[in-house]
Amino acid sequence: MTTLRNLPSVEQILQTETAAHLIARFGRPLTLDAIRFVLDDTRARFKSGLITALPLIDMLLAQAESQLTAWTKPTLLPVINASGVILHTNLGRAPLSDGTIRAMDIVSRGYSTLEYDIELGQRGSRLIHAESLLQKLTGAEAAVVVNNNASAVLLVLSALANRKRVVISRSQLVEIGGGFRVPDVMKQSGARLVEVGTTNKVHISDYEEALIESTGLVMRAHRSNFKLIGFTEEPELKEIAETAHGFGVPVVDDLGSGALYDTAKYGLAHEPTVQESLQAGADIVCFSGDKLLGGPQAGIIVGKLGQIAKIRKHPLARAVRADKACLAGLSATLLHYLKDEAEREVPIVKMMSLTLKQVKGRAEAWAVELGHGKVVEGESTVGGGSLPGESMPTFLLSLEVKSVERFLRGLRKNHPPIIARTENDKILLDPRTVLPEQEGALLVGLKNLLKNS
Repeated sequence: MTTLRNLPSVEQILQTETAAHLIARFGRPLTLDAIRFVLDDTRARFKSGLITALPLIDMLLAQAESQLTAWTKPTLLPVINASGVILHTNLGRAPLSDGTIRAMDIVSRGYSTLEYDIELGQRGSRLIHAESLLQKLTGAEAAVVVNNNASAVLLVLSALANRKRVVISRSQLVEIGGGFRVPDVMKQSGARLVEVGTTNKVHISDYEEALIESTGLVMRAHRSNFKLIGFTEEPELKEIAETAHGFGVPVVDDLGSGALYDTAKYGLAHEPTVQESLQAGADIVCFSGDKLLGGPQAGIIVGKLGQIAKIRKHPLARAVRADKACLAGLSATLLHYLKDEAEREVPIVKMMSLTLKQVKGRAEAWAVELGHGKVVEGESTVGGGSLPGESMPTFLLSLEVKSVERFLRGLRKNHPPIIARTENDKILLDPRTVLPEQEGALLVGLKNLLKNS
């Protein structure tokens, strides 16, 4: 009669050659955890009657290996983005340039001058890194980098407007991804929210009336992820800044997407640039590093020296500071702009600058290589909460398959996973967002799926 006494012990299992291999791969503590987990599970299933025969040692080790693989399998994986969405928030937004990756790798492999002054041989400040590049590129007096733009806005408001009135148009009380709401952030900072105008119309007189009472800041939040059209009106930033300055109140412009170049150059609507905001009179401008800038995730604050000095000294600045990899990567990305090589080096700018002829050529080459599908006209989008409603003409490889859902699942299970889109029961793949170095893996994955579908 089979009883639990027949179940091998942990020590018996550890004496096997297979267990030694598992320990070499996964380490002894984790392997022990897996073996105990499998034994406990086996005992529970035997007692409940789910199994009547106890597995042999080889089977127990196979189960332990399966458990170890599941425990150690990474969840953050590289994917091939063939969706045509350039800044795909769910896929990590901006892919980084080779120069940016090298810079991050170099400072991450050893020690660095993160907070060390080489000239003086003493403690320095991480806040200086990337500042000179931002000054040259934007014309700002000073700059500070934090971990993302939400942090940048929170830090600015906390440092400059705690317990003070902050005037903002009702049309700019926006919510972006992940439930980030401008009104909530303003309240969290300790600022007192003062709404002016209506959701569709605000006049400069609305600002003037609000500014009669003592005010800490005037804030503008750029609507980077939606458009307000129809019966609408609001003053330009320059007019808002002139009015606020007349009352001695500084202006903060939350640009969000953070373009340093004219997006109209690529057939898109013009996205306000950081330089334009500063020239219009904004005292502080906040923007992202991983959106239209095309760098690592970062929140960037540029503006007047006096305000930046207050921001740097605020206790929250330490809580949201950027790490060495971010600072190195951002500096390398900014250097591409300073050297006028962004179209050649920054992936998202390269994608936007591709000509229709280039995109069509890649799609046609794919169709020839696969011996399947046809090239059709389509649209790419910028995404990432930038340039809402804007698209770029493109060419797509359209594949007709027996089951669209099954094929999409197969694409997602590929190594690396392939993310595509569908339309009219066709699989659509956009060459614009497929990195050149991933093209081979894309075609191999598609060939295998087409052969087996």
